Amino acid sequence: MNIGNITFGPHPVFLAPMEDVTDIGFRHLCKRFGAAMVYTEFVSAEALVRSVKSTVTKLQIDDSERPVGIQIYGRDVPQMVEAAQIVEQQAHPDVIDLNFGCPVKKVAGKGAGAGMLQNIPLLLDITREVVKAVSTPVTVKTRLGWNQEQLVITTLAEQLQDCGIQALTIHGRTRSQMYTGEADWTLIGEVKRNPRIHIPIIGNGDITTPEQARLAFERYGVDAIMVGRATFGRPWLFKEINDYLEPGLKKPTDEGSIGGMSIGEKLDILIEQLHINVDRIGEYRGILHTRRHLAATPLFKGIPDFRQTRIAMLRADTLDELLPILEQCRQRLQ
Repeated sequence: MNIGNITFGPHPVFLAPMEDVTDIGFRHLCKRFGAAMVYTEFVSAEALVRSVKSTVTKLQIDDSERPVGIQIYGRDVPQMVEAAQIVEQQAHPDVIDLNFGCPVKKVAGKGAGAGMLQNIPLLLDITREVVKAVSTPVTVKTRLGWNQEQLVITTLAEQLQDCGIQALTIHGRTRSQMYTGEADWTLIGEVKRNPRIHIPIIGNGDITTPEQARLAFERYGVDAIMVGRATFGRPWLFKEINDYLEPGLKKPTDEGSIGGMSIGEKLDILIEQLHINVDRIGEYRGILHTRRHLAATPLFKGIPDFRQTRIAMLRADTLDELLPILEQCRQRLQ
C-alpha cells in the first residue's frame, strides 16, 4: 500500500487524529509501539489562517514521528486552501488530511467536519481546490453519511477519488450515531470492493483488539486500519496488533502477556507518558492531560475494589500525590 511516496507494509495500523489526545508526546509513544502513521490533533482552518497561537502550536512535528499527517477542518473553500498551504509550508507533513467526519456539535453543527456531509457539492469543491493548491498528498477522513437515510459513502468515495485524493479513511458510523452503537463495516467493504476504486481504503471504528484488527483486514479487505479511542491509556495496542498479525501467530490475547510486555512494563509506559506531559505543559496541566488515559486504561481492571483508588488517582493534582497512587496500583497488580 502506498500513499504518495510513502510505502507501508501489508497490514498497517494508523493512529487516528483526536482532539486533546494525539499531541506530540502521545504520537511518539504510539510510533514507538508500531503505529505505521500518526496524525496530529485536528486543526481549525479558520483559526490557522488567523494565526491563533494554540492552533499554530498543533503544527509542531518532528522527523522521528514520520510518516505523520496533519488534519484540517473547515467549511470555507478559500480558508481551507490557505490553511492547507500554511500546513505544507510551515510543518511539511507527509499527508494533509481533510476532516469531513468529526460529529461533535461545535464542529458539525457549524457545517464543518461531518456537517459537510449535508453539503456534498461544497465538500467536493473544498477537496478539489485543496488538492490543486498543494503538492503534499491529500487524504480524507469521513463517515458513512449524515444519518441512516443518507448513506452516501459508496458514491462519495468515487467522487472524492475523482477530486484527486490519495487515500480515504471511512469511519463505520453516520454522524447521527456519534460514537454510539456498533461501527458498520459492511459499507467500508463495499467501497473497497468497488472496481473503480484504486486509492487505499482505510477502515476505522471499534478496533479495540488484535482479533478485531485481523477480522477487518480479512473480512473487509481494507488496505489499512485506523485506531482511535482504544489507544487511550494503551499506546502499546499497536504492538499487540502487529504481533498478532504476524503470520502464524493467532493465539488469543490477554492483558498480562500480550506482545511480551508485562503489566508492570505497561504501567511504566503510562508513567512515562505522565512525565512527558508534565515536562511539555507543566505539572498541573500535564496531569489533567494524562487523566483521560489513566481513566481509560485497561490495566487496572484486575484490581478489586478499585473505585476509591480510581477517585483518588483522578483527583490528584501533583506528582507527589499521583505517583504513590500509581505505585500502589503496581503492588496490587503483582
